[in-house]
Amino acid sequence: MRIDSFVDVLQTELTTTQYGQHPPELYDPIRYIMSLGGKRLRPLLTLMGTYLFTDDWEKAVRPALAVEVFHNFTLMHDDIMDQAPLRRGHLTVHEKWNPNTAILSGDVMLVNAFELMLNVEAGALKTVMTRFSRTAAEVCEGQQLDMNFETRWDVTETEYIDMIRLKTSVLLGFALELGGLIAGADAETTQLLYDAGVNVGIGFQLKDDLLDVYGDPAKFGKQVGGDIIANKKTFLLIEALEKGQGPLRSELDDWLRRTDFDKAEKVRAVTSIYDQLNIRQLTEQRIDDYFARGFDCFARIDADPARKAVLLDFVQQLIGRES
Repeated sequence: MRIDSFVDVLQTELTTTQYGQHPPELYDPIRYIMSLGGKRLRPLLTLMGTYLFTDDWEKAVRPALAVEVFHNFTLMHDDIMDQAPLRRGHLTVHEKWNPNTAILSGDVMLVNAFELMLNVEAGALKTVMTRFSRTAAEVCEGQQLDMNFETRWDVTETEYIDMIRLKTSVLLGFALELGGLIAGADAETTQLLYDAGVNVGIGFQLKDDLLDVYGDPAKFGKQVGGDIIANKKTFLLIEALEKGQGPLRSELDDWLRRTDFDKAEKVRAVTSIYDQLNIRQLTEQRIDDYFARGFDCFARIDADPARKAVLLDFVQQLIGRES
């Protein structure tokens, strides 16, 4: 089985699914954001998670789409909160229409996601809906924690890891878990799938933090150093604040307090502080640790090795990305 097979089936479903028609001002933004592309890794993980245990993996297509619709709902609302002008190189929904329309369209997307998830077979439906509801709430909890951190300078590594686990990783974990639930896998196996997704998801987010500072601008896909410019609480900044002492800590505090500065100069200065504190090496070690935990969970799953190889190859490709 080739990854392209999952991609083709998913793409067909994405382009043919109807979210509603009237009034068009409500549904056009949904079609718009769903057409902007993206890696589609969450629904693909669901399909591959189902394929691990059954040839009938296409029964997971609409529930997998539910995960993607939910993910894009969170992006639509996050963009409003962040006042972001662009999403994947295009105007965000609140910029193309207006914030009120984006809020309401996002609300309908959430409803659409739950409707799509109802396509799960009856035997697994209650468990799936319970887990989906819990995951949806956790994503919102993570977003609130992230907003709380904006006004705090004492965020710990443990708090940060828990925030990114909730905000980004639990949905990856659920995507894989969902595949196992649809295929009828046992509770131990679905837990391993979930744990694998969560740990790999934390690794992904930490790698994003790292690439924002040390990535190749030609490959990263956005401005390198953007987090430094914005004083964003990333793993790197949190560790630097914890480990920095004396003149280095004073210099870092000075750059964090400044409201008038040359962006390139600030990025160079803060990156230099990170270098002196070995923050890059520490971050790389944490990334490797979480990826290793994820692959340990995959290794403990009892499934056909050839089927598992398809999933592992896909995850390895994601780990190796630089954008």
